[in-house]
Amino acid sequence: MEQFSQGYKQFGAQVLSDGTIEWLEWAPAAVSLHLYGEFNEWNRYSHPFQKLDFGRWKLVLKPDSSGAPAIKHLQKVKILVNNEDRISPWASYVVQPPKDRQHEEGVAYVQHFWNPPTKHKLKHARPQRPKSLRVYECHVGISSWEGKVNTYKDFKQSVLPRISKLGYNTLQLMAIMEHAYYGSFGYQVTSFFAPSSRYGTPEELKELIDEAHRLGLTVLLDVVHSHASKNVSDGLNMWDGSDAGYFHSGARGNHDLWDSRLFNYTNWETLRFLLSNLRLWIDVYGFDGFRFDGVTSMLYHSRGLGQAFSGDYNEYFGLNTDTEAVVYLMLANHLVHTVLSSGITVAEDVSGMPALCRPVDEGGTGFDYRLAMAVPDMWIKILKELKDEDWDIANIVHTLTNRRWKESCIGYCESHDQALVGDKTIAFWLMDKEMYTGMSCLQPSNDIVDRGIALHKMIRLITHGLSGEGYLNFIGNEFGHPEWLDFPRVGNNESYHYARRQFNLSDDENLRYKFLNNFDAAMNHAEEQIGWLAADPGYVSTKHQDDKVIVFERAGAVFCFNFHFNKSFADYKIGVEQSGEYEICLDTDDSKFGGQMRRDPKIHAHTFPEGYNGRRCHMCVYLPSRTAMVLRRVGESNFK
Repeated sequence: MEQFSQGYKQFGAQVLSDGTIEWLEWAPAAVSLHLYGEFNEWNRYSHPFQKLDFGRWKLVLKPDSSGAPAIKHLQKVKILVNNEDRISPWASYVVQPPKDRQHEEGVAYVQHFWNPPTKHKLKHARPQRPKSLRVYECHVGISSWEGKVNTYKDFKQSVLPRISKLGYNTLQLMAIMEHAYYGSFGYQVTSFFAPSSRYGTPEELKELIDEAHRLGLTVLLDVVHSHASKNVSDGLNMWDGSDAGYFHSGARGNHDLWDSRLFNYTNWETLRFLLSNLRLWIDVYGFDGFRFDGVTSMLYHSRGLGQAFSGDYNEYFGLNTDTEAVVYLMLANHLVHTVLSSGITVAEDVSGMPALCRPVDEGGTGFDYRLAMAVPDMWIKILKELKDEDWDIANIVHTLTNRRWKESCIGYCESHDQALVGDKTIAFWLMDKEMYTGMSCLQPSNDIVDRGIALHKMIRLITHGLSGEGYLNFIGNEFGHPEWLDFPRVGNNESYHYARRQFNLSDDENLRYKFLNNFDAAMNHAEEQIGWLAADPGYVSTKHQDDKVIVFERAGAVFCFNFHFNKSFADYKIGVEQSGEYEICLDTDDSKFGGQMRRDPKIHAHTFPEGYNGRRCHMCVYLPSRTAMVLRRVGESNFK
């Protein structure tokens, strides 16, 4: 596995110490391969590859008279496969021709030979693996408030400090693997070994990750090994002239809904390609782990489409299970955890496959976490379909706590898909047009905004506290970003107006967005102190439907929620396991977070020795409507 996963050092273009370039490709169905480009004045046939055994093709380019490589840094190169232009599957830097040249050069991406005179060397050590995973999910391109494609450089300088200040300890980067179609959100990958050039260079990505490590941020890559773009001239599809190659041939090699190609995980060279891909992102760029996209599609021959999963084992262990993909995922997880003892892997799986997040040596698939995908679906369904008085408290608790024992989950309130045009974020569902007219602190707030800000904080806190062993937020949602996300396309006149994140709104002291941003930071910092994500699952002692009250304990802290739209409760009796004196360490109603400050933080709660709701003792607390608080123990109770 050690050597097998280092194919990136063997395949593609390799520059040797004496300036020689050795270029190796695997193209089993090809009849001929030729290399051409700026280095040979675009002579299509002067540099043929030699055919070797096992579908391999090799070309050796001697250095010039000065000892320099025959192909210079950034020169354009193409591989002619059966007289058709292709890009090397192992290309490390590919660029789309500028718009003013596309009438001559076309729109397909072109490989630029990447061999800079100096390469960035990672200076800062990887952070220790976080005990509590607080993930900030990012897209570099949309991370500026300006209507443009943002850069690795600007992200490093402007966004990384913001993430660190908010109290997140993990950065999840999406849309890094090169994708020709910007609007695909990075999920139609065309060049697996190339960081997206639209944001900058490979060295600038290394600098970004290095700076993240300096700030103590673990960095995960959103990796797409479930499928690949159907692009031919600048993708993997039809690379060697056949519909197979790295993929299954025929119907099994196509994902009809995604309009993409599906890998053949039994193919030796496909395994080398994908495992080496993981290794490159770890070894060369310094990533600390991966969020694997589309795992449900990989696990089942049905791709999980039109299939309801109830939890019955017969739904997971049968002929519908794609055992070839399962074995690949086991290999991938084994590799990551062998290469990186602190490595983290996360599965995007909606099916609830048993043992997905148990170690490989136990017979599990080996992931560290799975995404709690039912949680965001629940919140959107509630906000979309129910009045506040009709919220089903028991169902909320069940959905937030329904996960497999000893299989860690990452909870989140809303997915990046819900930020896209055609859908709505939680803030948009709550406040809609008032986000444009009612967020000024220079005017009195209205009922819609008050409700929206209150519930936005409560939903995030209860999800953070109860739904998993990790927490994830998509860039901008922490402060209730007011607009949807829409990538430039013909339908919007190629506009970047909605392909951005308006951080300036949360920085403006005159706007209420600051309250949501402040609360998000306080919530993360409270978790850092208490460590509830790293603790056992929360114990829910109260889920009262009529009162709309939820109380649970986790990591010794007591979480109290009153979702009732107009009822407040003085001296509300709640069960507590550990006796003591408790203080408020986080209050959604605090004026710093846009609340009404109905609770005095100086007033502590003391437990009484009588048990209640299955807990050893109880205390009485003030629960104003649409508020939540976290209490932590600070001493002994006055009442023995």
